[in-house]
Amino acid sequence: MKRFFFSMMAIGAVTVLAAFFPKQNKQAAVSTEAAVQTPVKWTVDKSHTNVKFAVTHMVVAETEGSFKVFDGTVEHTKADWSDAKINFSVDVNSIDTDNENRDKHLKGDDFFNAEKFPVMTFVGTKFTPKGNNKYELTGNLTIRDVTKPVKFDVKFGGIATSTRGDKAGFKATTTINRFDYNLKWDRATEAGGLVVGKEVEVTVLLELNKAK
Repeated sequence: MKRFFFSMMAIGAVTVLAAFFPKQNKQAAVSTEAAVQTPVKWTVDKSHTNVKFAVTHMVVAETEGSFKVFDGTVEHTKADWSDAKINFSVDVNSIDTDNENRDKHLKGDDFFNAEKFPVMTFVGTKFTPKGNNKYELTGNLTIRDVTKPVKFDVKFGGIATSTRGDKAGFKATTTINRFDYNLKWDRATEAGGLVVGKEVEVTVLLELNKAK
């Protein structure tokens, strides 16, 4: 009788322990593995991408410009792009503000010194989903010989499939202080404000081609 009693107690203990330590959910493990994809690479569609900037002029107005030559890649393995590796470069000599004399001034040492520092670069360090197709992109921006961290607000337009392959669209915006990058020209107006503002709004309208 005692043996029977102790046997029943042992079976009960095993049952309780099993309740607290269930077997691994194989279906959940399979789902986790399925979320990991093979690496996907995207390249910039240069004919459908724009790199633009705007800065205040004489305090009361804005002047816009763009860079015509640039390149970049994006690589990721996760479907939500959260592990994206982003690299982008811009040819400073391709600056265009629709004014030849102004462009020449911007290429000089008062601003970019394009002869000595012909390329601007951006290397992403983190691409964080914020919901509703919005992301925060953090990375290091190099202008002239200065590298500083910046954050872009990014909107994901989605992915389109066509006979020419998959395309993805993004809009990225940020504001930088040009003095942080030694774009140092600081002539003042008669009222005391800067002829060219210190804050520069940067907008990148990006279209990507999925590499085959």
